[in-house]
Amino acid sequence: MDPDLSRLDAVLDDRGLDGYLVDADSEDSTQYYLSGFDAPDPFVTLYDGEIRLLFHRSLEFGRAVRESRAATVERSIDYGYADYAEEFGAHEARYRVLADFLGEYGVESVAVPPRFPLHVADGVRDYGIGVTPDREDVVGAIRATKTDEEIDHVRNAQRANEAAMAAAENLIAGAEVRDGTLYHDGDPLTSEAVKTEIEVTLLRNGCALDETIVACGADAADPHERGSGPLAAGEPIIVDIFPQNKATKYHADMTRTFCRGDPDETVREWYDLTEAAYRAALDAVEPGVEGEAVHAAACDVYEEAGLPTLRTDEAAETGFIHSTGHGVGLDVHEGPRIGPGTDVLEPGHVITIEPGLYDPNVGGVRIEDLVVVTGDGYENLTDYPVELVV
Repeated sequence: MDPDLSRLDAVLDDRGLDGYLVDADSEDSTQYYLSGFDAPDPFVTLYDGEIRLLFHRSLEFGRAVRESRAATVERSIDYGYADYAEEFGAHEARYRVLADFLGEYGVESVAVPPRFPLHVADGVRDYGIGVTPDREDVVGAIRATKTDEEIDHVRNAQRANEAAMAAAENLIAGAEVRDGTLYHDGDPLTSEAVKTEIEVTLLRNGCALDETIVACGADAADPHERGSGPLAAGEPIIVDIFPQNKATKYHADMTRTFCRGDPDETVREWYDLTEAAYRAALDAVEPGVEGEAVHAAACDVYEEAGLPTLRTDEAAETGFIHSTGHGVGLDVHEGPRIGPGTDVLEPGHVITIEPGLYDPNVGGVRIEDLVVVTGDGYENLTDYPVELVV
C-alpha cells in the first residue's frame, strides 16, 4: 500500500519546507507508514516528494532495498561515517552524515513529527538544516483516513478479536460458582487465566498484544486497570481486548462486560444505560459530524439519568469519566478523537464507540464496538453480541 501523501505535499509547500524527516524504529507508526519497512532499530526516513531511507547500521540495508517502498536506500558509511567518527566521535559523526544526506537531495529545511529526537534536531541545526516541529502531526491526520485495504486489515484483526472475546466469555460462562467465586477445573478462575486464554487465541489467529483488560468488581471501576486475581460471581467483569495483527500491524479494539451469576439492581441499571448510550452514540456517527457531537449523544443518556459525566463536572471521578472513543489503526489510540474538540468525522475514519460507567462501590460497565465512517453513516466492524449475564 502506497499512502496518498498529497496532503503532506501541500503542508510542506505552504510552510516553505523541503521535506519531512523521521528518525525512529518501525514501532513508531509514522515511521512505518511512510517507509513501509519494519525494522527494530532506528533509521531515517526523508520524504521530499520521494521516500528515502538512511540506515545507521548496514544490517537492514539489503532487506530494505527489497521490501521498503523507498525510492532510495542508503547507509551512513556511504557518507563517510567512519572518517567522521574517527575525527569527531560517534554522535557528531551521525549529525554530519545526516546533514550530508539531506544536502545530497537539496533539503535545507524539514518538518519533523512531535516525538522527533531533540538531540538529532539540534545536531543537524548546527550544520544549517532548519528543523520545524510538526505540532499538528499532519502524518497522523493522514493516517486517520484509512484506505479500503487498511480497513480490511482492521476488519481481519477484529475477527481475531472476536474469537478471543468468545474464548474469554466461554471461560466465564462455564465457570462454577462456589462461595461467590468463579471456579474452572477445580481452581479459582482468575483474571490472569482468562488473559492467557485470550492471548493464546489471538496468537492462533495471527495477532498478539502486550496486555489486555480483564477487570472485576472494584478493579473495573478504573477504566485502564488491567485486573488481577480471582473473578467474583454477580459482579461485572470488563473484558477489553486490543490486539495487533502481526503481519499488517493494524489493531482492533472491543470491550464487553460480562456477569456470571445475578448482578445487583444498580449493575443492571448501569448496563442498560450504557447500552442506550452506546446506541445513541452509534446513531450520531456520520461524515461531517464532530466527534464531540457523538460524545454528547452518550453524555445526554447518562446525564438524563442523573449520573455524572466529565461534561458536567470535569473533575468527576465516578460516572462517565472518559471520552466516547478514538481512532484505531497502526496505533490502538490515534485520531480522530470522539470527545471534546473539533475533530470532524470523514469517510474512512475507523473509530471506537465505548461509553461506560465507573464507581468503586459498584464496579464498572463498558461496551465498545469498532466502526468505520462511510459516505452516509457507518459500518460496524464488530460482530459480537451485547449481553451482560452469561
